[in-house]
Amino acid sequence: MTIQLIVDTGCDLPQHVVDEQKIHVLPLVVHVNEEEYYDKESIQPSRLYSLMRDGAAPKTSQVPPDRMRSLFEKLAESGQPAIYITLSSELSGTYQTACLVRDQLQDDGVKTNITIIDSKSASLGYGLIAYYVAQAIQQGSDDIDALITYTHTLIDKIEHIFTVDDLEYLVRGGRVSKTAGFVGGLLKIKPILHMEDGKLFPLEKVRGSKKVLSRLIELIGERSSEMENQTVAISHADDLSRANELKDLIESTFNPKNVMVNTIGCAIGAHAGPGTLAVFFLNGTPDFE
Repeated sequence: MTIQLIVDTGCDLPQHVVDEQKIHVLPLVVHVNEEEYYDKESIQPSRLYSLMRDGAAPKTSQVPPDRMRSLFEKLAESGQPAIYITLSSELSGTYQTACLVRDQLQDDGVKTNITIIDSKSASLGYGLIAYYVAQAIQQGSDDIDALITYTHTLIDKIEHIFTVDDLEYLVRGGRVSKTAGFVGGLLKIKPILHMEDGKLFPLEKVRGSKKVLSRLIELIGERSSEMENQTVAISHADDLSRANELKDLIESTFNPKNVMVNTIGCAIGAHAGPGTLAVFFLNGTPDFE
């Protein structure tokens, strides 16, 4: 039986990839102006970014447990095995809740075969992990143990590098320190950040936005390998022109197999803010063995 891959909207995968790879997506929740929305179901990124530019300060919460339970029960009824790769547990409680829901079902006598894995990643870094795993499933792999091992290998290899227009959004959400946010805003410095073990860390500061793209290319070169065999992913928060500029630079510099570009969804964009630009790739081969 085909293994079902599950993700949540923190992965920012393009809808055509979700459809082609038959990935099931669970929504994270966005709270804005005292209203509650399901990410990419009842609110789209373009609306959220417009509200944020008008002063809204959105918050997010994990995938609702009832949505998880409903899906897990359906999979149990059909006997279909599943792998649920979640948004980093350092950024969301979704991983912990998914484990709790699965365990409660087991305690209730519902036999499930669901493996839950913390991606330790976000946006299309998380999405790339799911993308490669989905490809392996679509190519016919039904060895769940091998797929689980492959998922952890990808998690160890994924690289996140990103820059934001305004650190205030990350400061407000507790993603970076107030000191880092103050200094960045005061000196008109564009911060470059990355992820380590699921957490966000400042990497360096670049004065002026014009230098950011060239520095991102340098960092990709320093951290990547075998780019010609990879899909590189770029996500942006309502800044397609700069995302396409970065895409052109990556293609001309590294000649990757493919470059995937998509808008940052509401769950991640609520914290990163409009103008965020991120690039994701592997520091090794994506081959599934």
